[in-house]
Amino acid sequence: MAFPDITPELKAAMPDLRGRLLANQSLAELTWFRVGGPAQVLFTPADEDDLAYFLKLLPNELPVYVVGVGSNLIVRDGGMAGVVIRLSPRAFGETSASGDIVSAGTAALDKRVAETAAAANIGGMEFLFGIPGTIGGALRMNAGANGGETKDILIEAVGIGLDGTRHVFNNADMKFVYRNSGVDPSIIFTSARFQGAITDAETVRARMKEVQTHRETAQPIREKTGGSTFKNPPGNSAWKLIDAAGCRGLRVGGAQVSEMHCNFLINTGNATGHDIETLGETVRERVKANSGIELHWEIKRIGIEQG
Repeated sequence: MAFPDITPELKAAMPDLRGRLLANQSLAELTWFRVGGPAQVLFTPADEDDLAYFLKLLPNELPVYVVGVGSNLIVRDGGMAGVVIRLSPRAFGETSASGDIVSAGTAALDKRVAETAAAANIGGMEFLFGIPGTIGGALRMNAGANGGETKDILIEAVGIGLDGTRHVFNNADMKFVYRNSGVDPSIIFTSARFQGAITDAETVRARMKEVQTHRETAQPIREKTGGSTFKNPPGNSAWKLIDAAGCRGLRVGGAQVSEMHCNFLINTGNATGHDIETLGETVRERVKANSGIELHWEIKRIGIEQG
């Protein structure tokens, strides 16, 4: 399907815009699952000021959503009405270290932040090496792995509101909880600063190697997947509940529950967004029937169903 092209009106209303506006741009290639319909408008800002300018002049009635590397995302087959904003690594992907502090743009890969910390002998950020997303997603979801979470290392984050105003949030302002933060969902994070501890270089590298080995041996990282599908219920593991409900290898269309790790869904090659989401809902139903426990999605699902 195609949405009405509103890019000419947006460009006319924003004569000083420097970023790129594209109409009806496919989002499938921007997600790890490689599924989903188009964005009515895809905007790639030139920098933080360009983003603020765009948001300030954007009509209020247009919905806005931000996409990183799409590692934790299902885009539905009908696509996204309104504006999808993608922060490019070129403009928002810089990382640097000073003392025991690492600064990063929110388009920087979590893995790159871990590498920047390691190069500066900063420990405490090794867990980021095992998270296949960007810092923006880590801030929004309090991303964690291998015993560490974003809340453990964040000093402050910077974000732009829908009115174009710049905000700074300290760790307490973020209101972190398990796999989420309490910051207004409309805030678009642009950069962050993290603090670790000066650590022996060999110790940091060894820990990063452990994280990578765990990923390679326990997760289907070479498949078209979206990472952990469901949040772990308190005191339990989602994958164990899924396995106990007999869902390992379960298929819907081109989507399959990973044989390697039950909390991962994979696109076997020809899945649609509908296949993947339906499979996830089927897993939830079976787990509820088997254990009485309701699993909650960790993967974000956006867009409209195809009519």
